[in-house]
Amino acid sequence: MASYGPVTKKYWALWDSLKLHNGVLYRKWESDDGRSFRLQLVVPRSRVENVLEELHSSPSGGHFGVMKTTHKVRERFYWDKLKSDVDKWCRTCSTCTARKGPNTRTRGRLQRYNVGAPFERIAIDVLGPLPQTTNGNKYILVVMDYFTKWPEAYVIPNQEATTVAEALLQDWICRFGVPLLLHSDQGTNFTSAVFTGLMDLLGVTKTRTTPLHPQSDGMVERLNRTILNHLSLFTHRNQNDWDQKLPLFLLAYRSAVHETTGLSPFQMLMGRELRLPCDLLFGRPPDDPSSPVEYLEDLKARLEYVHLFARERFDINTSRMKTRYDAKSHEPAFKIGDKVWFWNPKRRKGLSPKLQTFWEGPYTVVKQLNDVVYRIQKKPCKPKVVHCDKLAPYNSAHE
Repeated sequence: MASYGPVTKKYWALWDSLKLHNGVLYRKWESDDGRSFRLQLVVPRSRVENVLEELHSSPSGGHFGVMKTTHKVRERFYWDKLKSDVDKWCRTCSTCTARKGPNTRTRGRLQRYNVGAPFERIAIDVLGPLPQTTNGNKYILVVMDYFTKWPEAYVIPNQEATTVAEALLQDWICRFGVPLLLHSDQGTNFTSAVFTGLMDLLGVTKTRTTPLHPQSDGMVERLNRTILNHLSLFTHRNQNDWDQKLPLFLLAYRSAVHETTGLSPFQMLMGRELRLPCDLLFGRPPDDPSSPVEYLEDLKARLEYVHLFARERFDINTSRMKTRYDAKSHEPAFKIGDKVWFWNPKRRKGLSPKLQTFWEGPYTVVKQLNDVVYRIQKKPCKPKVVHCDKLAPYNSAHE
């Protein structure tokens, strides 16, 4: 036996346990106390996949985990490296992975985009639907400046592209001017021909988040949550007048210090503190009188100092945030042609989300657009542009 391989030697060592029954080879297994035994069918390597398919992937197999599947297999069969084969099969089962998710996930590094002037880049989103108010409003168009953190929230009856474009033009652009860049999510109202035409007409560069990755529009998403928290405190008994409570929320937000800039949005924009109702109730020292020229010079100096201070805070806070975020991330190792899983939590029409699988695959990496964004495709479908956080390596032993 010295000239044979390790597998043959292992079966030879089991010679006394091997039995022929009706021309079929079995292995006799006995319990440690010798009170019970069973015959395990010795499976050739060419039929191992058939056994695992039946005992794990079939309806009677149930797609159970490694422990349960291994127990069922050992009750009936035997072959060399049985446990490792079962473990690999269960962990690379495409059906299980589509529901539970792959074991290996990716997390790209944080991408920074700092701005240096007011209204250079703004973010936009639609919040809703909310309970319809007595004025017929159901949605909020939320707009926020990346530099000053100045928020605006416009109540609208619907989220159609024409309604959103008209509200943005009349309420923001006519008041604050045309921004250089506008960032939004993948909503159809922001990708429609009407909205795109308005951006082209005004010369605004339009950017958008990658699909299923709202983190890349995190500033306005965080403002949405703050708006909902505020409205829930003041409209919990009467929810059809939330549009009347919204202006006072904006007053409170504009006068509060923002964590990133260290200053209030009003101070960032106007160069002075906002006068609140409490200042009228309890009094506040009057400003020193000055001539218009002196006031303009003083205002210019204050704004220059405020903006310089804010830029330094931007750099410090974003660097700290990137360091903290990147500590738990790693560079994705996807190359063109790699097979990947794609996380898609969108509800399918007519299907219950509780019985739905969220991982789809295999997709093929077509192109790497930047450090964290890829173009993938699953033929015959159209290519998708996705963030690497929604991808995972596709490893399947069943292909």
